[in-house]
Amino acid sequence: MALWGNLDSVYSDGTINVNLDTATITGATGVVTFTTAGISTGNVVTVGTGATYGYAVVTGFTSTSISIASTAGFVSGLSTVTGSTYSISEEPLYTVVDSHYRAPEAKSDFFSGVFGVDSLEVAVAAATTVGGKEAAYAVAHSGWVGVTTYVDNHGNFRVKSEVLVAGGISTTADASDDTRFPDS
Repeated sequence: MALWGNLDSVYSDGTINVNLDTATITGATGVVTFTTAGISTGNVVTVGTGATYGYAVVTGFTSTSISIASTAGFVSGLSTVTGSTYSISEEPLYTVVDSHYRAPEAKSDFFSGVFGVDSLEVAVAAATTVGGKEAAYAVAHSGWVGVTTYVDNHGNFRVKSEVLVAGGISTTADASDDTRFPDS
């Protein structure tokens, strides 16, 4: 198993339930058959839009459930998540335990996360302007990009990005990152 791959979305059909006490993910609605989805151990599950609830590494799976390595990457105080969106990717494993990219402690417009950004998404973000200025989500290079948003001491919304692993990312029809990194 490699430390990362190049797929920003391996699978994301249906919705899931997460039991953090048993470190198990099951399908809630939709077509969720994990054994035919192309996922493998070492993939990263991002739970909730923009990792609202958190991240975990896949340690095993059957057709109806996924076992996760740890619940440390989830928002503290949760015991279950029900009916959530999710995405399974090949992002770098070390980002799951990196405190810079942990799940947010409160739902808000501010977030931290890791995104697979392909060369088309880099070009679109660079060409996008807001108020005559470069778009907030423009990144330096394609690859696995860590993004953190915050408000500075003057009350301005800021986006900090760092290319964690440069290289070719293969995107799919999954639109989970299109809010921040649109394909067109």
